[in-house]
Amino acid sequence: MKNTSGGVKFLYKNVFGRIILKTVMVLHLDKIAVLFLRSPLSKPMAKRYAKKNGIVVTPEEMKKFRTYRDLFVRIRKPGPTDTIPDHLVSPCDGWLSAFPIDEKSTFALKNSYYQLKDFLQDEELAKNYHNGTCLIFRLCASDYHHYSYIDNGYHGKNHKIPGVLHSVQPIACEKYPVFVLNKRSWCLLETENFGPVVQCEIGALIVGGIENEKECEKFVKGEEKGHFELAGSTIILLFEEEQIDLKPEVIKQLSESEEIRVLQGEWIANAKNKKSA
Repeated sequence: MKNTSGGVKFLYKNVFGRIILKTVMVLHLDKIAVLFLRSPLSKPMAKRYAKKNGIVVTPEEMKKFRTYRDLFVRIRKPGPTDTIPDHLVSPCDGWLSAFPIDEKSTFALKNSYYQLKDFLQDEELAKNYHNGTCLIFRLCASDYHHYSYIDNGYHGKNHKIPGVLHSVQPIACEKYPVFVLNKRSWCLLETENFGPVVQCEIGALIVGGIENEKECEKFVKGEEKGHFELAGSTIILLFEEEQIDLKPEVIKQLSESEEIRVLQGEWIANAKNKKSA
């Protein structure tokens, strides 16, 4: 199981771990951890964590970090973004999985079935995604926590849904319907090449911070949309029927593995019925 830490395995696979997890959820003890990780007392952890997880940070950058949180919200020089209009790009670094949405606006993940009306808390909007495609991008703690726009278009209203903060690692998704339980924020992106796309950022264990830069304004492909604070998180993209075709290479890789590694700005799919050179 990719990037599953021993601590997360204990919390979700061990009886005593699940008791501890439930206690943390009920008493909101995760908020205490967040306060610590945002404080100067956590600064020594940043260097150790970066080294352990292969996060490339220069000594000069490390000196500027005042807290552990600063490691996650740091700004990285953006890598190349595929600029061909009908090429869909990944919004972030992470692990990609893809699922069909059925005629009842439901998609299956691990042992859970997710109805979009529950996920979005908007039944009318959910109907638009019958027979569409759901792309899930799982960010690990070692990934860059900023994410960007997948196309040019218009960013609608941000809808923030309160919830708990389960881990988003596969081991947690096997135990709970994480994506309808966790805190999340979604918006409708009116894109030029892929139709109306729902993008939803999902909080995770210790990751309560979801910061989006825009609301009700235009955006361009590759421009930063926002960032997560602390540890790993998830981004979900919903596409209407007949809007995208995954690249053949991506389809092949996903047939051999539940998740594949992608990078921010990388070409992963095409606008349906369009061909680029």
